[in-house]
Amino acid sequence: MIKAENIHKYYDDLHVLKGVNVHIKKGEIVSIVGASGAGKTTLLQILGTLDYIDKKEKATLVINDIDISNLSEKALAKFRNEHIGFIFQFHQLLPNLPQ
Repeated sequence: MIKAENIHKYYDDLHVLKGVNVHIKKGEIVSIVGASGAGKTTLLQILGTLDYIDKKEKATLVINDIDISNLSEKALAKFRNEHIGFIFQFHQLLPNLPQ
């Protein structure tokens, strides 16, 4: 189960995601479609815990009843390892996360 509410993402002055809400139930199959540059990859990276929600706005991301925003880096890495899998079309879509 994924529940994301009021998701915002900024890149400098560019406001890419503007209050996105997503609720995906267990077993549900979902497609994310849109024009090039609409924020699909950014949203998927946030939902996959590879990128972070901007803290400027009150937002929540809950996956399998765990509030992702409350996890430490170590706990987030463990959660990602145990609960999330990806198949990448292009490796260039991977974000550069802080070390």
